[in-house]
Amino acid sequence: MVKKEMTYSAAIAEVEKILERFNSEQMEVDELGEQVKRATELIKFCREKLRKAESDVEAVLSQEE
Repeated sequence: MVKKEMTYSAAIAEVEKILERFNSEQMEVDELGEQVKRATELIKFCREKLRKAESDVEAVLSQEE
């Protein structure tokens, strides 16, 4: 599970690191499943952060109208 105190930037950086290792064939088959699961958790976390930010922005903008 993704830590609650993780930031969007840190999550994206970790996903990019996982992808870089995968693309450069530095990832062993034994860790592939674990890393795919971790990347999926991180992506879900990022999507939730983006949805929350979008909701917050929409709320602020609707108050300004």
